[in-house]
Amino acid sequence: MRLLVAPDKFRGTLTAAQAAAALAAGLKRSGHEVIEMPLADGGEGSLEVLGGANRTTVVSGPLGDPVEAPWRLSGSSAVIESARASGLELLGGAEHNDPVAASSSGTGELISAAVDSGAKEVVVTLGGSATTDGGLGALRALYPLVRMKGIRLTVACDVETLFLDAARVFGPQKGATEIQVELLSRRLAALAANYLSDYGVDVTELPGGGAAGGLAGGLACVGAELVSGFDLVAERLGLDEVIEDVDGVVTGEGFLDEESFDGKVVGGVLDAARHAGKPVVAVVGEAFDGAAQRVPTVSLVAEHGRDLALSDPAGLLFESARSVEELFGL
Repeated sequence: MRLLVAPDKFRGTLTAAQAAAALAAGLKRSGHEVIEMPLADGGEGSLEVLGGANRTTVVSGPLGDPVEAPWRLSGSSAVIESARASGLELLGGAEHNDPVAASSSGTGELISAAVDSGAKEVVVTLGGSATTDGGLGALRALYPLVRMKGIRLTVACDVETLFLDAARVFGPQKGATEIQVELLSRRLAALAANYLSDYGVDVTELPGGGAAGGLAGGLACVGAELVSGFDLVAERLGLDEVIEDVDGVVTGEGFLDEESFDGKVVGGVLDAARHAGKPVVAVVGEAFDGAAQRVPTVSLVAEHGRDLALSDPAGLLFESARSVEELFGL
């Protein structure tokens, strides 16, 4: 068979590119022709699949400490991954975060660096942020905002969460207590009113406006277009065109659940493959909530146990080729 291997990252163990390489190697061993296309949904890992970093700028981290943030500039087009400047992992996780103080200013500084370097188009991918500041830090880093005139700013969102829901939905993941979630929610409401007054933009109605703790909504105030992160990545990599030219598709991610089918890689690939009439198989670390019933699935944990799935995911992905072939009916 001529197969497309198009997985997301296996969070905490493998990047999308590493997962694709391991899957492809196993399938090639069986004699299949394989095309590798690592994917992302606009969250962490999007910079890598969109070409990788070729620039680095020192910016303010989420709690103000300087961080070296990689980004990409190709011609007049820039790609920035907000997690590289304002991400929770930069702090070592939620337990080391101050969810009330955390700022998105570093992401704004990266956008400024891109514009100063001649970028006329800037794509900002969201996900994995430490912040719930409604993008205020990023906006302040962009002052004077007139400098953004004529810049095409696109924000790739990995969720459709609304601006006012950002604290409730994501605050606990960033270390916020119940009291802090309430405080952050009130702060976002006040900020939304200010944005409407100052910029004429009602961020409360924008699908995805709450992505990255409201950073998406904040950037909309300077003219950013909010789009589906998966759709942006898929379009730029030509996913639909490649699917038309293969016999089957293999996708995957670390944790398959119901959210995997709502704007995420597995769901997006599944829809594209079925639209083209091509069979699709998902290879995942672990499946939850009956999600494996929605797509033929190989689960590393189910077949090999959690310990081995965590210690040797690449090796198991290589070996999963046999199970993939069985699901394709080979």
